[in-house]
Amino acid sequence: MKPTRFIAAILFGLVLCAFTYHGKDRWTELFNGKDLTGWDTYIGPDLDTAGKPITGIPIGLNNDPRHVFTIVKDSGENVIRISGENWGAISTKNEYANYHLQVQFKWGSLLWGQKKGKKKDSGVLYHSVGKYGADYGAWMRSHEFQVEQGNVGDYWGVAGGMADMPVIKKSKTEYVYDPQGTMTTFKEGGPAGRRCIKRGDAENPTGQWNTLDLYCYGDTSIHVVNGKVMMILYHSRQQDSGVETPITSGKIQIQSEGSEVFYKHIRIQPIDGLPAELLK
Repeated sequence: MKPTRFIAAILFGLVLCAFTYHGKDRWTELFNGKDLTGWDTYIGPDLDTAGKPITGIPIGLNNDPRHVFTIVKDSGENVIRISGENWGAISTKNEYANYHLQVQFKWGSLLWGQKKGKKKDSGVLYHSVGKYGADYGAWMRSHEFQVEQGNVGDYWGVAGGMADMPVIKKSKTEYVYDPQGTMTTFKEGGPAGRRCIKRGDAENPTGQWNTLDLYCYGDTSIHVVNGKVMMILYHSRQQDSGVETPITSGKIQIQSEGSEVFYKHIRIQPIDGLPAELLK
C-alpha cells in the first residue's frame, strides 16, 4: 500500500471510531472541585414565612450577599453547599443536549421560611431555557428531576415545561409512573397537574450521599436514583399561549429551595442513544 493510501486508511478508521463511539468515559466535570467557574447564580425575591415575596424584587444574577452558594470541605474534599436561605439556583453557562448527567447530593440540617418543619427540598432542573425567575421568581423554564426527601426522582414541569409519562392514577391529584400505565401529559394548568410521582424509592438515609443519573436523548429522558430507574419521560416540550414546541436542550440548574443541601461530582458526557437496559 502506498504511504498516502496508508495514512488515508488510518484517518478514515479514526473518523469511523469517533462516529461509532458510544459515549463511554467521555466525562466533563461541571464542578471543578474549587469554585463555581462555569456556573451563574440567580436568587429570587426575599420571601416571608408563608413563601410570599416581600418586595417582589429579585436579588438577581451573580449577586449572592448571604452566601447561599459556597464551596466547603466535607471529609477532606470540596463540595458545593447550598444553604437554602433564598430560593434560586446555580445554572451552567453552557447548554447541553443528548447527554448523561451524573450528580451526587446529600442533605444538610437547616430549613428556612416556609420549609421549616417540612421535607427538605432541592432539585436538578434540565433543558432550562428562557428568562431567569420565570417560576416562583427563582427558576428558568425547565424539567425538574425532583430532589426532595421521600420524593427523589419525581417529575415537576417548571414554568411551561411539559412531558408525557405512562401512569396509574392513585387519587385526584396523584399519578404514579408505571410503564404499563396510561400515557398522560404533565404540565402547569393541565388536568393531571405538573407533578408525576416516581416509581418506588431508592433514596439513601439523610446524611448519606446519593447518586443521580439523568439521561437525555432527543425528546426522551430517564431519571435514575442510586442505580434504580424512577421514570422515563417522553415528548419533551414547552408551551406558550397554547402553542407547543419541542424542548430538547438547555442549561442545567441546581435549586436552592429552603433547605441546606450539598452537591459534588457533577459531570456530564455525550451519548448517541439511551441505554437499552434502562428502557426495559
